[in-house]
Amino acid sequence: MRSFNYPAVWVMCIALIAPLMSGTAIAQSPAKIDSIVALVDDDVILRSELDIAIKGIVDRIRQQGGDLPPQSLLEKQVLERLINRRLQLIRAFQTGIRISDSDIDQSLLMLAEQNQISLMQLRQVIEADGEDFVEFRQNIGEEMMTERLRQRVINSMDPITETEIDILLASESFNSGEYNISHILIGMSDGATPQQIAETETKANNIYQQLQEGLDFASAAISYSDSQEALEGGLVGWRDLNSVPVAFSEAIKNLRAGQMTTPIRSPAGFHIIMVNDYRERSQIMATEYHAEHIMIETNDLISPRQAMDQIRDIHKQLMEGADFAELAREFSDDVSSANLGGDMGWFMPQAYGERIAQTLAAMEDGEISEPFQTETGWHIIERLGMREKDVTVESIRNAARGNLQQQKMDIELEKFLQEMRDEAFVEIRLDS
Repeated sequence: MRSFNYPAVWVMCIALIAPLMSGTAIAQSPAKIDSIVALVDDDVILRSELDIAIKGIVDRIRQQGGDLPPQSLLEKQVLERLINRRLQLIRAFQTGIRISDSDIDQSLLMLAEQNQISLMQLRQVIEADGEDFVEFRQNIGEEMMTERLRQRVINSMDPITETEIDILLASESFNSGEYNISHILIGMSDGATPQQIAETETKANNIYQQLQEGLDFASAAISYSDSQEALEGGLVGWRDLNSVPVAFSEAIKNLRAGQMTTPIRSPAGFHIIMVNDYRERSQIMATEYHAEHIMIETNDLISPRQAMDQIRDIHKQLMEGADFAELAREFSDDVSSANLGGDMGWFMPQAYGERIAQTLAAMEDGEISEPFQTETGWHIIERLGMREKDVTVESIRNAARGNLQQQKMDIELEKFLQEMRDEAFVEIRLDS
């Protein structure tokens, strides 16, 4: 079985859809009569869907060597994720979000390229794993819909200001390191009564006591947590103290790896946070390139074939001694560099896309590339220089901006998902 190398953009996608792609045999088995386990507005979730999703989660937990929670708790958690995903799909469709076949094809092409295989080979690998390729495509499309819905929520947030960044950079806590954390949330809805708050706190304290007595944190998260990362064992990952709420940062800043907080109250419920690891900030060096560039753009008037023929003719002239800058001024469609004789200045390798970055990395200073194609057209690039640059200051400022964005994003997404859940009609029909 081939192990896929998924791009970062796919992390959330895989976390949500992998359990749904663990095999169609359960849904198709004639030995079982399917039943409805949940009503979600005008839609339903079937027992077969839940069984397939549970199997995927169980397989992953076993592969990671984790402890399996009780079946009843696992059913509840996985069903809640399916409900939230279905609600997001319904809301996305209602708000006009659509995913075309070409959108899905492009995502599959990205996945194939990331794993250095063709689309045909990608399909063969998927089917060799016992998965239905049509269902795989459908799941990819649905996850793209929910991702666009979440992006709309994020885009509606007020932008981070330079003043906010300056204030954060001036704070004492920003100069601390980063914490790898896991999280358990025992949630409660807005407007909870004092009795409901007390019951939620009691539940959180009981879970904390079990953790103190040796219950595995990941297993507890899978069993009890109401957070989005529950079925990943509660793993949040690396965070700066300023990318989490102040109440959390104050609670974890003095903890060492392996230690956890007592339950922390927030409007969303009660939280228990585990510190998995810690690292200090360090100097950050980055590679920069200096290059010049000629591009022949493909469009309605210039076909890819015509662009290829033209770039090959330009490359031939370069090999015969023609001046790169003169040809760039005369022929290049790269408006940012053509008038400068193709000079792109110094830039980070990913600034112009993965294909150009890979081409530059394989070249020597003074070398002119063979013609190559990207989604924008055909290119020739000459590498003029390479250097290592200290980007610690820029990186820290970008990190500060990212921390503030992450903090706002977490709050807004959690609020959006909770409001959507509260407004929806959901009836759970799990067997007792």
